[in-house]
Amino acid sequence: MASKNPVEFGREVRREVAKVTWPTRKETMITTGMVFVMVILASLFFLVVDQILGFGVRAILGLGA
Repeated sequence: MASKNPVEFGREVRREVAKVTWPTRKETMITTGMVFVMVILASLFFLVVDQILGFGVRAILGLGA
């Protein structure tokens, strides 16, 4: 790997960052909302699965009766 001048490296970084298509505020808010909804749905799913498995284990082992 060739050694570069730090100033030239900084210029290249700025040129590359300028090429990036950044999301709009609206796109960011929609994506954030979708992430929160999916986290809530996944949490509820695992809560239900955990309760069902816990009930099954208690029924099999006779614990908590």
